[in-house]
Amino acid sequence: MPTKIRLQRGGRKARPIYSIVVADSRSKRDGRFIEKLGTYNPNTNPATIDLNFDSTLTWVMKGAQPTDTARAILSHKGVMMKKHLLEGVRKGALTEEQAEAKFEAWSSDKENKVSKSVQAINDAKSADKTARLAKESEVNKARQAAIAAANAPVVEEAPAEEETEAAVEEAPAEESAE
Repeated sequence: MPTKIRLQRGGRKARPIYSIVVADSRSKRDGRFIEKLGTYNPNTNPATIDLNFDSTLTWVMKGAQPTDTARAILSHKGVMMKKHLLEGVRKGALTEEQAEAKFEAWSSDKENKVSKSVQAINDAKSADKTARLAKESEVNKARQAAIAAANAPVVEEAPAEEETEAAVEEAPAEESAE
C-alpha cells in the first residue's frame, strides 16, 4: 500500500490548523488516515509544529513519501536529516556515534537560529509598541492642551482698546503744545 505523509486540514475559515498524518495515497485529503504524527499551526509567528519525532522517522524509514509541504516541515524538524544520517550508517559511511554527534550539532545550531529569530520578532514587537505608545502620549498631550485652551476664561479686549484711544487723544494734545 503506497503511504503518504501529508497535512489534514482542520480549524475554521481563514484560520487553518493542520494535522500531520500518515495515510493511504488514495484516500481523501481529510479522510481516513493510518496514524496521526503531529500538528502544524501556521497562524502563530513563528509557526508552531508539534511532531512525534520517533514515529515520523519510523514511517519515513519504512518508505512513506511526504508531500512537498510535509517534507518542508519534516526537514525543519530534522526528520529528513536524521533519515539521511541513518542511511549513511546503514551503508557504512558513518558510525552510529558519528551520526548522532552530527545530528546533535545540527539540531543545536537550528535551535539557536530559531531562538534568535524569535528574539528578533519579540524585539521588533516591543519597539513598535513603545513607538506607538509614545505617539499616543503626544497626541493625548496635544488634545489636553487644546481642551485647556478651549476651557480657559475669555480675556476681554476692551481695556486694550481704551488704552489705544487714550494714547491717540494724548498725541494731538502733545502736538499742539509744541
